[in-house]
Amino acid sequence: MISADTSVIVRYLVGTPVNQAKRAAALVDGDAVVGISTVALVETAHVLRTQYGIERADLLDTLIELLTRENIALLGLPKSEALTALARARSLPRGPIPDALIVASARHSGALPLYSFDEGMRRHDVTVASA
Repeated sequence: MISADTSVIVRYLVGTPVNQAKRAAALVDGDAVVGISTVALVETAHVLRTQYGIERADLLDTLIELLTRENIALLGLPKSEALTALARARSLPRGPIPDALIVASARHSGALPLYSFDEGMRRHDVTVASA
């Protein structure tokens, strides 16, 4: 397994600059399993939304499509749990992508209840407690 950071994933997804996008595609479309950290996934979402203006629904579809690739591994969280979290975020109006992955990590680790001052975390169907 190799791993890729945000810059490689973004170049792969947006296709520019062309030289870097080709090199990113050679890695992602190659034979190696490519590990992506949860942090890089969240940062990719942020960059695509803020720098490239990709709408939230399209962004979620893109991340889901990326994670369903057989040669992509998510580091630190089972892909199935991340995919469930992203699909759930897709169904929630304006639910932040990072929140969905925070909840998925808490669930996976058995670290519940989740303490938060953000009442919106409850929409992810998790026990939230106030600090």
